[in-house]
Amino acid sequence: MRAPEEPANPSSRPPTLPAEVSAGPADASAEPADASARPARAPAGPARVGVLALQGAFREHRLAFERLGAEVREVRKPAQLDGLDGVVIPGGESTTMAKLMAAYGFDRALPAFHAAGGGVWGTCAGAIAVAFEIDGYPDQPRLALLDLAVARNAYGRQVASFEADLDVLGIPGPFRGVFIRAPRILRVGEGVETLSVYDGDPVAVAQGRSVASVFHPELSGDDRFHALVLARWIGTLQNGVDS
Repeated sequence: MRAPEEPANPSSRPPTLPAEVSAGPADASAEPADASARPARAPAGPARVGVLALQGAFREHRLAFERLGAEVREVRKPAQLDGLDGVVIPGGESTTMAKLMAAYGFDRALPAFHAAGGGVWGTCAGAIAVAFEIDGYPDQPRLALLDLAVARNAYGRQVASFEADLDVLGIPGPFRGVFIRAPRILRVGEGVETLSVYDGDPVAVAQGRSVASVFHPELSGDDRFHALVLARWIGTLQNGVDS
């Protein structure tokens, strides 16, 4: 992770980036060579998604993407990023997550994967990991993939966890957001798109193939946010977006 001062023909591959995602609530190997500097594969066949499986609710993310028809890989080593369209960094405890990513080499591999064309989505602690700035913790390592400033646990501790109906750009009707020790997004940089707001603050944002949400879509029982992220990843590949 960076220290704070450092801050094909796709026509055969569905889905394309839709105006709205209408999928409803869900019904209840040998390793490749190191991929840290490889570009994402050319779009062909089902989307290939990785879920960083070091900590947090990675199983719930995996099941949601599988219900959407993606090929999903639990990622525990950098070599397993090879060939993926995007990877999710799930919730957990952000300091522990940072230490684990550094210990396994993801502090270098994930930025290289992103720079080479891979999508990244951070949820809750994962949103902290992808942010440029962490308020009050200038020395906490992070990946610095999205121009955000975040504050840890700003919605309260575990006992203050809550749910709220959210309006999400691209999703028709309300989406139930699950907030558990959620960080708060204090600032978004130029070019970062706000996808959802709660009580005046952004709670989901995106820029190109990078997405961050401070709530937990994987715990909602509704796969539409996962479908939105998946469509964004495939759409940026198809449309040549490189941001």
